Amino acid sequence: MTDFNSDYDLSASEKAEASELQRMIVIEQQKAQFQAQVHNFTDICWDKCVDKPGSRLDSRTETCLVNCVECFINTTLIITNRFTQMVQKEAH
Repeated sequence: MTDFNSDYDLSASEKAEASELQRMIVIEQQKAQFQAQVHNFTDICWDKCVDKPGSRLDSRTETCLVNCVECFINTTLIITNRFTQMVQKEAH
């Protein structure tokens, strides 16, 4: 990502605003990535668990969907935590 502060001779308040804008952009990108991941999980779990759509989910289908999503969430957390550990080790 471009560092807005290095491109121009900005006042302290302008640098703070640019920094805040960068922070907000990162947050929005993270939200978009999260939404894309949820959409991907939904597609995969739907294909795995739902044989034929109906007006209601039976208990087997509901349990399958919950377990499927929890598996993806747990895996994502493990990978994220491991990546964080690796980054922290490199920083020291």
